[in-house]
Amino acid sequence: MSKRSKSSAIHENEGVSPSDITNTASIQNIKNKRKSQPDSKTLVSDILKGNITALSRAITLIESANPKHQEKANEIINKCLVHANQSVRIGITGVPGVGKSTFIEALGLHLTNMDRKVAVLAVDPSSSLSKGSILGDKTRMEDLVKNDSAFIRPSPSGTSLGGVARKTRETIILCEAAGFDTIIIETVGVGQSETAVHSMVDFFLLLKIAGAGDELQGIKRGIIEMADTIAINKADGDNLKAAKLAKLEFNRALHLYPEKDSKWQPKVVLCSALERHGISDIWEVISSYIEHTKKTDYFESHRREQNKFWLLQTIEERLKSDFFNKPIIKSELNKQLSLIEKGQTTPFMAADYLLQLP
Repeated sequence: MSKRSKSSAIHENEGVSPSDITNTASIQNIKNKRKSQPDSKTLVSDILKGNITALSRAITLIESANPKHQEKANEIINKCLVHANQSVRIGITGVPGVGKSTFIEALGLHLTNMDRKVAVLAVDPSSSLSKGSILGDKTRMEDLVKNDSAFIRPSPSGTSLGGVARKTRETIILCEAAGFDTIIIETVGVGQSETAVHSMVDFFLLLKIAGAGDELQGIKRGIIEMADTIAINKADGDNLKAAKLAKLEFNRALHLYPEKDSKWQPKVVLCSALERHGISDIWEVISSYIEHTKKTDYFESHRREQNKFWLLQTIEERLKSDFFNKPIIKSELNKQLSLIEKGQTTPFMAADYLLQLP
C-alpha cells in the first residue's frame, strides 16, 4: 500500500477524510491571516500608495469602539495628517426621495471622467430599535462603485448627532492621504445632521425637487442659509416646467437672506441626475465657489474654524464617554432610572446626583 493510501486509511479509520484535513488547514490559514493584521506603519504606507484595502481597514479601525483599535487608528490619523487637506470637500443633502444617490453617482462619474479621484462617504441611518444599518448605498451607485478612480464607503450613523457618522471627519483625512482630491459626504436627509456636515465641508449643496408641495415652506430656513447652491433635481419631462418655476421662487427667496461670510451669492440650478443633464453646470458652480473663496482667504479661514469646532466636539464626546464608562455611574444610573420610573425622583434631581458623584 502506498504512503498516500495508508494515510487515507488511517484518516478513514479515525473518521476524518483527507479533504477534511485540507479544509481544516484552509480555515486555520484564514484565521491566522485575520489575526495578523498589518501594523499602523504598513497601513499608512499602503494608504499613501492609494491602496483601497488598506484605506478600508484603517476606516474600520476608526469606526471601532475597541480601545486598542482606537489607539492604532489615532497613530494612523496622525501620520496621514501631513498628507491631507488637499481636496475639495462637498456636502450634499436633501429629503429622502430627492435622488441623492443617483445625483452623487452622476457627479462622481463626471469628475472621474475629468481624471479626478472621488471618495463618497455615505452616512446610512441606524435603526433606533435594532441599532443596525442597511448600508446599501453601493447598490444604488452601480456604475460608480466599479470605477477605479472612485471609493464609496457607507457608514452607520449610530448614535451620533443627527445621523452623521461619528468618525466621518477622520475618514476624510485618510481619503485625502490616499490621493482622493474630491470628497463627497451624503447626509441621511434634512435635519440636524446638516449642521454637522456643514462643519466639515467646503461647499454645501442642497438638492430639491419641484412639485412636492410648497417649495419654500417645506424646508427649514436654517438649511437654506447653509446652502451654497440649490440644485433642483428631476428637472426633466413633464416636471421641467414645475422645476423652472421652483427655480424662480428660490432665486427670489435667496436674495432676501443676509450676505454670507464668504461673500458668495448662492445659485439655483436645474439638473436631471437620471438623464445626466446639468451635472457639468453644477461642477462649474462648485469650481467658481472654490476659486472665489480661495481668493478672499475665506477657504482657509473656514477650515481653521471647522478644526476649532471639531476640537470642542471631540472634547464633548470624550467627556460623555468617560462619564458613562465609570463603574459607579453604571451602577447608580440604573438605580436612578428605577427611581424615576417609580416617581420617587425627577430626571433633573437624578442628573444632579449622578454628576456630583466622584
